[in-house]
Order: sequence, then structure tokens, then C-alpha cells
Amino acid sequence: MISLVIVVEVNPKKIELFREYLCEEAADAVSDEPGCRDFFVSQSKTEPHVFTLVEFYDDEEALEEHRLTPHFLLFQKRAKEHDLIRNKREVVTGDVIFPNED
Repeated sequence: MISLVIVVEVNPKKIELFREYLCEEAADAVSDEPGCRDFFVSQSKTEPHVFTLVEFYDDEEALEEHRLTPHFLLFQKRAKEHDLIRNKREVVTGDVIFPNED
């Protein structure tokens, strides 16, 4: 299993719209993609325009499939059209070592 951690700075004037679209995207990923194990979204308490996404996929192939889904592409389109994302601070992909599935 692999993890993906993304920290995103959002246009402060469009936080609610970002939340709506992102939560829709996360729900679709979890319900529609067999290779998506989990998808967590959190909003910073001290910087409300900063969000952290933590996603878990079976493998790299499942992550690549996620990036081709209609719901992911719709989120990307909306984010661009509405100028939602100001900066991606960090993107880290890693192998999950705990809990160990063996």
C-alpha cells in the first residue's frame, strides 16, 4: 500500500467552495475506486486556508488510475476555473510500513 500526503494553500476567498469540491472528490474516490483505501481531508485550525490531504492506495497503478477518473478530472477543472488553489506546499508519496499487511 502507498500513501500520498499533499498540503494545499487555498484562495482565502474561496475556502467553502474548495471544501465542497474536495469533499465530493474524496467521497467519490473512496466509494468508486477499489484501489483507493482511504482519503482524509483536514483543514488547519491556525491557517484556515491550508488543507492536508492524506490518501492511501493499493499501489502505484491504483494511484495512476485515480488521476484518470472523471471525478478527479472534474475536481482539477473546477479548481482551475475557480482559481481555488494558490500553492501546493508538499507532495509526498511513500510505502506504508505500519500497519503491515503481511
